[in-house]
Amino acid sequence: MPGGFGGMLSFEVKNDANKFMSRLKLIKRAISLGGVESTITSPAKTSHVKMSASERAAIGVTDNLVRLSVGIEEPNDLIKDIGQAL
Repeated sequence: MPGGFGGMLSFEVKNDANKFMSRLKLIKRAISLGGVESTITSPAKTSHVKMSASERAAIGVTDNLVRLSVGIEEPNDLIKDIGQAL
């Protein structure tokens, strides 16, 4: 990754993160974020599940935070998928 950039990002959705993720058609929900396909997960329900809600909030891991690992699909297809799910 020349320049130090990666294909993973996190963002919060305004409404229910689980509903957002269930409406995605191209991007698949996953526990592991490795691979060539785009995947998405909820840290509050996976990597940070053992922390209390207040502990997660203190480090910025809210219930509506999602972590997206961008794969090799066409960027416009991913953008459209996220747009329709929101």
